[in-house]
Amino acid sequence: MAKQKLKDNYKEGIKAYQPKPPYLKNCLKAFFVGGLICAFGQVLMNFYMNYFGFTKETAGNPTVATLILISSLLTGFGVYDRIGQFAGAGSAVPVTGFANSMTSAAMEHRSEGIVLGVATNMFKLAGSVIVFGVTAAYIVGLIRYAIKMIM
Repeated sequence: MAKQKLKDNYKEGIKAYQPKPPYLKNCLKAFFVGGLICAFGQVLMNFYMNYFGFTKETAGNPTVATLILISSLLTGFGVYDRIGQFAGAGSAVPVTGFANSMTSAAMEHRSEGIVLGVATNMFKLAGSVIVFGVTAAYIVGLIRYAIKMIM
């Protein structure tokens, strides 16, 4: 009991000496960097529609694949880490952020070999995302099928 009280007193005592985080500045950096990543994705999508004849519905797949490739390359060269340090949550835009975390996990364990290092540790991260994605798609498909049967 005395140990917990000492711990609480310590936490209260150091609050006055801790610097206040620049919340507004961090939010603005995250907003602008995340917005730039999304705007770049839109430019890529328009590029695929205008120069390769994709429709709005079909241009999404090559756009996502290109964003994944670019963010994986930037992670490999260490650039995406610097972007993440600057932008914080702004660099965690779903597609590029997930590609960054997959590539980072693969690079971290590459010394253990392709199968036991790269693949195993990469899918530790991706496994839960894939399982929940497939499960959610199955449930949505069942709901859609049920609605279609009713109507």
